[in-house]
Amino acid sequence: MRALCWNGVNDLRVETVNDPTLINPKDAIVRVGLTTTCGSDLHIIDGLIPSMKEGDVLGHEFMGEIVEVGREVKKVKPGDRVVVPSFIVCGSCWFCQQQLYSCCDNTHPHPELAEPILGYPTAGIYAYSHAFGGYAGSHAQYVRVPFADNDCFVVPENVTDEQALFLSDAAPTGYMGADFCNIHPGDIVAVWGCGGVGLMAQQSAYLMGAEKVIAIDRFPERLAMARDKIGAIPLDYTKVDIQEALLELTGGRGPDSCIDAVGMEAKGEGLTQVYDRTKQLLHLETDVGAALRQAMMACRKGGTLSILGVYGVMDKFPLGLMMNKGLTVRTAQQHGQRYMHRLLDHVSKGELDPAFMVTHRFSLEDAPLGYDMFKHKTDGCLRAVFKP
Repeated sequence: MRALCWNGVNDLRVETVNDPTLINPKDAIVRVGLTTTCGSDLHIIDGLIPSMKEGDVLGHEFMGEIVEVGREVKKVKPGDRVVVPSFIVCGSCWFCQQQLYSCCDNTHPHPELAEPILGYPTAGIYAYSHAFGGYAGSHAQYVRVPFADNDCFVVPENVTDEQALFLSDAAPTGYMGADFCNIHPGDIVAVWGCGGVGLMAQQSAYLMGAEKVIAIDRFPERLAMARDKIGAIPLDYTKVDIQEALLELTGGRGPDSCIDAVGMEAKGEGLTQVYDRTKQLLHLETDVGAALRQAMMACRKGGTLSILGVYGVMDKFPLGLMMNKGLTVRTAQQHGQRYMHRLLDHVSKGELDPAFMVTHRFSLEDAPLGYDMFKHKTDGCLRAVFKP
């Protein structure tokens, strides 16, 4: 089959690789219908996530059709149109029973790679380096889905492929971030980042009862999307002082909740950005923390900070700020299985429609071009979608 493979930093190639096969009786093989880029892929492409190997198949956000199942798969069958969360879960360990799905104890085949860094292994995730399981990704014609009964969700007939696609990762990540905020009627929520996850966090915050959602970014087309598609108040951090603007919009109190949907490759300004970027280039830290620090500073006293952006190693983390303001901090990789039925119901009822995020469509053969446009945001590219 054909697949998009990582061959080194900023070296992506579409190659012929072996078709996946059933390894475990709980497996399924899915013919990929659509698969999309994700901002966290760029951390891999830019060499910020270690333990990638030449030839690794990329991609973790996808939907498609089941073509084969193992003998112990009971809930889904060949022919089912399904969406698959990006984290792989067993469904039976203590963490899965607590719905902490991305912390699953049983789907990381090489826990010794994660334990020195994290203390414990996370769940496995498609195409996110061998430190996170080494699973082949979805930018391919076919993908093996372990624990198919837990990880394959049948898509209702009135939900389109493009709507279902983003329920794999962007929508549940954003929804989880809003859920972490424990939103009450009248709350004001500020979201850093207007990429796919940020936009879904903004829309989810409104679904959960926020009175006002403020979107922070620097790209005019993304801020326009937040305003026109979500109804958020857009702020361009290159043109306004974010702290002052948020105080003005919240009557001097600050947002009740702040969501960081940016992560380790944030773009800041001034000497702090130069410091972070220099240390990142010298491999002394992996993260540029501009968005996270700004969110911590802006959040009201006693408010909630929800961190969705992917981080590794960061300097100058203002722990004292967090403690003295009494912030509640919640963060996780996405627990997609917890939210999938709720999200499918929102989409079926027309309350959530993530399909607007598809700005560019490509064949799998043109995936390197798609990633180049996505990375450099050429032609206003928000999400590039590949159809194998």
